[in-house]
Amino acid sequence: MITRNQLSSNGPEISSLVYGTWRMLDDDSSIQDINARLNRCVELGITTIDTAEIYGLYEVEEALGKALALSPGLRDRIEIVTKAGIYVPNARHPDRKVAFYNASAPRLVKSLEKSLRLIGTDRIDLFLVHRPDWLTSIDDTAGGLNQLLSDGKIRSAGVSNYTASQFSTLNSRMEQPLATNQLEFHLLNMDSIHDGTFDQCQELKVQPMAWSPMAGGRLFDKTDEAATRLAQTADNLSGKYNNATLEQFAYAWIMAHPSRPIPIIGTNKIERIESAAKAVDIQLDREDWYAFWTAAHGHGVP
Repeated sequence: MITRNQLSSNGPEISSLVYGTWRMLDDDSSIQDINARLNRCVELGITTIDTAEIYGLYEVEEALGKALALSPGLRDRIEIVTKAGIYVPNARHPDRKVAFYNASAPRLVKSLEKSLRLIGTDRIDLFLVHRPDWLTSIDDTAGGLNQLLSDGKIRSAGVSNYTASQFSTLNSRMEQPLATNQLEFHLLNMDSIHDGTFDQCQELKVQPMAWSPMAGGRLFDKTDEAATRLAQTADNLSGKYNNATLEQFAYAWIMAHPSRPIPIIGTNKIERIESAAKAVDIQLDREDWYAFWTAAHGHGVP
């Protein structure tokens, strides 16, 4: 059963699975299609929607806003997470020559205000700095986030792809502590277990979010040796867990970590959203969790 989780002591409540919109426009979905997916997510208890300024080369937020407008009252039933700080060359900005990061206060404020306008809302529940910006001081970034919090335009702030030291340094300047660190974490990328970020989340009682839980589709690549081993492990254990699929095991494996990562679903197919929702009921035995770890690495634990 999908539950609601408070990300941190003063962070927002979000659902234990999050619907991600990174590839929301990849299959030429209509606004009506997107609206149908959003409504189905809410019916399943997936009330948190993750997006970003850069998604769809800056077009996803606007499409999300149009889809929400088709169902009056839907906005008040969901939590919106968005991110800013990455700027790349695109049709709307032909003047840009290279991709770059900008987490300065004026840029964060400007991007957030654009997100509010495009999504058609008066507040963002959780606003994340998408990537660390090496040319902006911590005080500058914190100043922008603190201003948005003070103005009531965002209810909480966090980061994405920050190291533990970057998180703690920015957090030291925040008037309201950072609510989360959104990180890449899945069966084929376990860096967060070893680099201190999940340890820090447990220390601060901050619940992380996990992006790309299916490894960008690599998990189903039959030419990938690690993915093949994982598929075999899933087949071996499926009967024990009510005929669970590799995809469901992948979500359950992520959620089993004691830092309690919240996976971000990245599919446009309603049936896969429904399948993912069932993963929250899978409680992996310790030995089975390590069986997937072993399959991913191709060897046993040290």
